Amino acid sequence: MRRQNLAVVLGAVAQHAPLSRADVAGRVGLTRAAVSSLVDELIGRGALTEAAATATGRVGRPGRSLTVSNQGPAGLGLEIGVTHLGACVVDLRGEPRVWRRVEQANAGRPAGQVLAEAAALAAEAQAEAEALGLRVEGRVLAVPGVVPNGSAGLVERAPNLGWRGVRIADHWPGPAAAPEPENEANLGALAEFWNAEPAETFVHVSAEAGIGAALVIEGRLFRGARGFAGELGHIPVHPDGPDCACGARGCLEQYAGEEAVLREAGLVEHGAGDSVALLAERAGAGHPPTLRALDRAGHALGLALASAVELIDPDALVLGGAYAELADWLLPSVRAELAARVTVRPWAPEALRPSALGRRGPLLGAALTTVRRIMADPTLLATD
Repeated sequence: MRRQNLAVVLGAVAQHAPLSRADVAGRVGLTRAAVSSLVDELIGRGALTEAAATATGRVGRPGRSLTVSNQGPAGLGLEIGVTHLGACVVDLRGEPRVWRRVEQANAGRPAGQVLAEAAALAAEAQAEAEALGLRVEGRVLAVPGVVPNGSAGLVERAPNLGWRGVRIADHWPGPAAAPEPENEANLGALAEFWNAEPAETFVHVSAEAGIGAALVIEGRLFRGARGFAGELGHIPVHPDGPDCACGARGCLEQYAGEEAVLREAGLVEHGAGDSVALLAERAGAGHPPTLRALDRAGHALGLALASAVELIDPDALVLGGAYAELADWLLPSVRAELAARVTVRPWAPEALRPSALGRRGPLLGAALTTVRRIMADPTLLATD
């Protein structure tokens, strides 16, 4: 019961700060004495700070403002992408305080080498966070691959990296604990829910080198019986289409994946750099092959999402990752397919929208995972 009450008090301050102890008591329905004891414990655990007494204009002693601490506990998020590494530290308020992204090719390289470089980036981010007065309480790693339920840190397969059966702890160097891996699409969806709350039930689809999707159903991430839910990129949209690396034919990735769009736009040989930014630049300039490629991708994506709508009955569809940054050119064709194919239930065009987080979603979601756990159970924090 005390653990639950600690979470209730911390949540009230997080949502409505600044509050006095009396204000908190009025909001959560506990006695002032009980709230005072809970606040003292949360301060001792580094979750809350209390300012000097200030006059409120009300009868009685001046109140002291409580806020969620911008120092102390924090979450560290890491990301391994096909073309980059990332690290982020978020404080208990949910504010990113450290943000690092390094562009580098990771596909086909040994997992141990990539993880060693990720560990070095994590150490740099943690050192920067500590200089800001933050203390990392947990680490989560976003990966473009399948992380089965209860797998104890196993990435079963990450085809765009060339990984199969990689247990993160077996390759993580140094004294720091290995991070907990999670699928990047799942983390992107959670970041969207925690930051924007687009709906209680929605499908979040994103693209980098591959295509990932995640389902949030009644406010909870749906992972499936084994953790494999969300493989939208390998739904066949044209069964007689080109061969896919997964072994099937005509998968969505062959039409709406980054490589497919670049190939259709005639930009495969563009060299190193930000492919998504290049596509947006060319599309914005009215480059006909790029516009045709994005229109083709949007129609294929609409086909797949129409099936998801009929099956899941979501309140919203959210385009994340690279799709968010290319939404101006994808949305018309996606909406056209949805309008033509979603016939069993009502569907409003505005229920499909881009994420404001874009490609930042998975890394932010990784860092926020630790913060959300602490907010739900402040006893995870040690007492000073």
